[in-house]
Amino acid sequence: MNISIEQQIRTACAKAVKQLYGAEIDPTAIALERTNKEHVGDYTVVVFPLLKVSKKKPEETGHDLGAYLQEHVKQVVAFNVIKGFLNVTLADSFWIDALNLGLLNNEYGKGSSTGQKITVEYCGPNTNKPLHLGHIRNMLLGYSVASILEFAGNEVIKVNMYNDRGIAICKSMLIWKKFANGETPASSGIKGDHLVGKYYVQFDVVYRQQLKELVEQGLTEEAAAKQVPLMLEAQEMLRQWEAGDPDTMALWKQMNDWVYEGFQATFKEIGVDFHRDYYESETYLLGRDLVLEGLKSGVFFQKEDGSIWVDLTDKGLDQKVLLRSDGTSVYLTQDLGTADLRYGHYHMNRSVYVVADEQNYHFKVLQLTLEKLGKPYAAGIYHLSYGLVDLPEGRMKTRTGNVVDADDLIREMIATAKAQTLELGKLENPESAEAEELFCTIGMGALKYFMLRVDPKRKMLFNPEESIDLQGQTGPFVQYTYARIQSIKTKIGEVDLDLPEDYTLSPLEKEMLVELYQYPAIIQESSRNFDPSVLASYAFNLAKTFNKFYVDHSIANAETTEAKHLRLGLAQLTAKVLAGSFKLLGINVPERM
Repeated sequence: MNISIEQQIRTACAKAVKQLYGAEIDPTAIALERTNKEHVGDYTVVVFPLLKVSKKKPEETGHDLGAYLQEHVKQVVAFNVIKGFLNVTLADSFWIDALNLGLLNNEYGKGSSTGQKITVEYCGPNTNKPLHLGHIRNMLLGYSVASILEFAGNEVIKVNMYNDRGIAICKSMLIWKKFANGETPASSGIKGDHLVGKYYVQFDVVYRQQLKELVEQGLTEEAAAKQVPLMLEAQEMLRQWEAGDPDTMALWKQMNDWVYEGFQATFKEIGVDFHRDYYESETYLLGRDLVLEGLKSGVFFQKEDGSIWVDLTDKGLDQKVLLRSDGTSVYLTQDLGTADLRYGHYHMNRSVYVVADEQNYHFKVLQLTLEKLGKPYAAGIYHLSYGLVDLPEGRMKTRTGNVVDADDLIREMIATAKAQTLELGKLENPESAEAEELFCTIGMGALKYFMLRVDPKRKMLFNPEESIDLQGQTGPFVQYTYARIQSIKTKIGEVDLDLPEDYTLSPLEKEMLVELYQYPAIIQESSRNFDPSVLASYAFNLAKTFNKFYVDHSIANAETTEAKHLRLGLAQLTAKVLAGSFKLLGINVPERM
């Protein structure tokens, strides 16, 4: 395995501290940064933390270390010290060799095997409505995190959890049964998940009307809510489902199948997939068994009404119900069962749950409850908590129909991409299948990049117009840079990097090479932090730097043959890294644009 120059510098600094000052220091404790562009150098060692062992002034300590590095690390050709900062400069030949290695490596940036097995759960939709904008952020985040983790050297299993039971599902079923007159996706021409979602929204309309009528009869709203006939019917339907009533189960299966078919079509358009699906209807009873085992062993306790609880006050939380007094389960019960089932399937080291930050408390409870049960996988649970997506007019509410539908958004993004591309007037045949594919690539690239460029922890406001701007920090800007490089390659041909040792890099050539060298480290940082925005920002900055380089440095008409070959090689590695970065973000890049 190649040792990075950062590791070499840190190791050499640790050896210098041992030899010069007689102190042992962990190389990873050496503070190493990219040199600020205002100063001369490639890497900067922060000297201040070492003063307690050197017993010298910062400048003297910096000179000691710089002289040692220049003598013992062959790539270091110069250094300078500014106060407590040691700036080291590497030989141009080092960066040229790095370029060669990057071009020769078909999987440049890929990490070595970590031996870690990780499950990533994302999407997790309810089967009573279509996917919406919030699901899109979840899916894009989950898919990208899984891809980055795998490229970083982990074995990754992508899983989905369908919330396919409960009162919300029965609401859609009940209204369909009452008012649909046998309507199906085939008879109506409506996509299955949209058809079921239509009846879920209709339930709320009828419910509110019945509630209003009861209040007008003199009941308080609180009392009326307990007597709304429609809700009482839905609750009875749920009881029939839990009792296994054949007619109820048949309707449940039929409507869920419509939804699954609709979801699969959306998954395909968005470009996400899963290795395995789990279903709440199949895991909630497993969770109930775990709870009963915990009660028997004394880990949980039972209240007078028969409900079963876990006490987490010793962990700084409170008491949490696991089974209600009537024996029915809660979401936590299902998640306990799913976690145990999944560990039996994969024996993973880590379990990543991609779920909005509304559920922060839930996942703390889940992990601590599994710890109390003595489960070996409890410590490996990680909640990838992300901020919700808001609209300019406020937060989405599915039951009232105030949502940005995923399918509608996809169509809108592709249509916008088409309109903007046609406005530029550069397509030879805008009605061709190739053009339609380009519109899809640009539109989906804009949507995905806009969602993934933001730190997952931050709430975000979705703006379709901003996401597709060719001039801003957008997916189409990076896609255009890749297509530009492909055009350069077509015009000039293949690269020959047999350059002389004394080739002197221009500042911009070196800046590009330094940026490209960071790619493997960026992959590891994104993986370590479960954060695709690190990689998204890197890809944008690389594309921006390349465009600046391309304006200032001619490739086809370079001053020398050596310069032409180096710049073409630099362009080709840039294209490889941009395509690789976008692949990990789930985004395609076009050959022409």
